[in-house]
Amino acid sequence: MVFDNCRVPKANLLGNVGEGFKQAMKVLDGGRISIAALALGIAKGAFDAAVAYSKQRQQFGQPISSFQAISFKLADMATEIEAAELLIRQAADLKNRHLPMTKESAMAKYFASEVSVRVATDAVQIFGGYGYTKDFPVEKFYRDSKLCTIGEGTSEIQKIVIAREVLN
Repeated sequence: MVFDNCRVPKANLLGNVGEGFKQAMKVLDGGRISIAALALGIAKGAFDAAVAYSKQRQQFGQPISSFQAISFKLADMATEIEAAELLIRQAADLKNRHLPMTKESAMAKYFASEVSVRVATDAVQIFGGYGYTKDFPVEKFYRDSKLCTIGEGTSEIQKIVIAREVLN
């Protein structure tokens, strides 16, 4: 839609004249929490699939979850997922209490989306060649996770927002 020489009566204005950009940025703060939650769900799905597969898949007469390389990957994944969830909860709590949350929502979105990519990548690795086929869910988690680093502002934009908030 294009509005050229459009006049809006004062009674129909939303917010104050000249503060439209500020209002749009507040909407983005809430959207970032939503994308962070989406990323968290993708990460949890990939993690759950990797845990289940690692317990079931046998190599050298034992489940691959018993190998340190796999168990360490799972430990890292679990830790990062937990940290992402805490950042999301903090940002959502601030939003629910109508408090400033620009930095916290950017941190939650940035961290959760990057965690989602790492977890999905490690899940594909745990599945080995099967992780790249459509027969198992991790290939979709892998594809979907990357979108979270782009929507509602790229990871690089989130870093700009975070740095600006920290330096103010």
